[in-house]
Amino acid sequence: MHHDRTSALGGTYADPASATARIRFRRALTLAAMTLVMPGSAQLVQGNKRVGRIAIRIWLGVLALVAVFVLLALMDRQLVFGLATNGALLSLGRWVLVGLAIGWVALIVDAWRLGRPRELARPHLAISTALHAGLVVATAAVLFVAAHTVSVMNGFTDTVFASNTVSKPHEGRYNVLLLGTDSGKDRDGMRPDSINVASIDAETGKAVIIGLPRNLENVPFPKGSVMREQFPNGFDCEGCYLNAVNTWANDNAKLFDSKEPGIDATMGAVEEITGLKLNYYALVNMKGFSKLIDAVGGVRLNVRERTAIGGIGSPIRGYIEAGEQKLSGDKALWYARSRVENDDWSRMGRQKCVMNAMVRQLNPQKVLMNMQDIANSSSAMLHTSIPRQDLNVFMDLALKTKSQPISSVSLVPPVIYTGNPDFDKVRRLVSSAVGTSEAREEVQKSALVTAKLPLLEIGGEAQKKDPRKANRSADLNESC
Repeated sequence: MHHDRTSALGGTYADPASATARIRFRRALTLAAMTLVMPGSAQLVQGNKRVGRIAIRIWLGVLALVAVFVLLALMDRQLVFGLATNGALLSLGRWVLVGLAIGWVALIVDAWRLGRPRELARPHLAISTALHAGLVVATAAVLFVAAHTVSVMNGFTDTVFASNTVSKPHEGRYNVLLLGTDSGKDRDGMRPDSINVASIDAETGKAVIIGLPRNLENVPFPKGSVMREQFPNGFDCEGCYLNAVNTWANDNAKLFDSKEPGIDATMGAVEEITGLKLNYYALVNMKGFSKLIDAVGGVRLNVRERTAIGGIGSPIRGYIEAGEQKLSGDKALWYARSRVENDDWSRMGRQKCVMNAMVRQLNPQKVLMNMQDIANSSSAMLHTSIPRQDLNVFMDLALKTKSQPISSVSLVPPVIYTGNPDFDKVRRLVSSAVGTSEAREEVQKSALVTAKLPLLEIGGEAQKKDPRKANRSADLNESC
């Protein structure tokens, strides 16, 4: 025969083996499960019905909101991205998540109380208390982490995408100047080591990456610009390459009516070189880029050639061996920037392969899971004129670009002689690459076969492994 005993909480409880004890235990577990699945249902059944009704209505409202977002995402993904990056909505969302966390935790604690812990058998009391404590910790952790992520995203977009100037597509394309720099105390001004234009179809997301050599000489400037007045025959001073335009303009900032004379002068030069009207620029600090790659767990690449680590003003401290492998931020950075034991054209090809791999391997889930680290690295890495108002457009384009081939064209020898470039030919090459990208797939393949130019002077297996193939490619996935 089983007898009631005194509870540790001051009440009495039945013997654990009794039917009464098992029923009470099941009731406590059921109330916990109900609160987890539908917050407020335990109160509606066993406690304060008014509190239960309010909680259930809030919960159903949250589910309805999520359902609306999913439906909108299926119909208009860009609209959802716009809502998800809206500063006011993100601020509101943060406090809503904090409120939901506090309310849900309170309901779980109340569900534990409604389970009558004073009447539970000692083992059942321990299990019930541990279960409810676990639910409190898990629920609070998930919602507070979500609130923190929303706050980080809001701060990140405010800091990085601070411009208020929106630029519409030109002839159906967004053209973005991508500058990679290693500026630092030991460098003379800020000279971009990597200069590319990403030309993206505003409807389809099809992208062409146009690579410009940093040592391009005699670059022209637009009519009416300060740089054209100073260099009417092109940038023809001693050591005046394309990557020095930024430094020269910044050193002579008093001549310009601009907050960023170096960037503006470089954009003008690139527009004149390529014949493309630029919408925005993105200046990437290479060290920050390395941190970004580490933040998302590295990048998988097919390393086409043995590449030195170091050697630019310092001893070579190792090598990245050829073959398929996952690279850390430091190794990916050296793979993209090293020119020791190879040349600038090889480096330009490797840079495009790294960009292509990042586009392919980054996804919304990975970004959200690593938002804090990405925000920390990107704030130090990225300076851009893309405004927050256009962020939803580029998020949508990024997903479209991810799903199709990225093509490339680079202004490198033997097609273009960097010491004395034929800029008319350059603009024809760029126009052809953009036109080919916009063509239908079957036309595109045919056009690329007939327009193919001899970028390499090697053959056989060596050419298959040469990263310079990425300098002119219909599909960087295949070339990289």
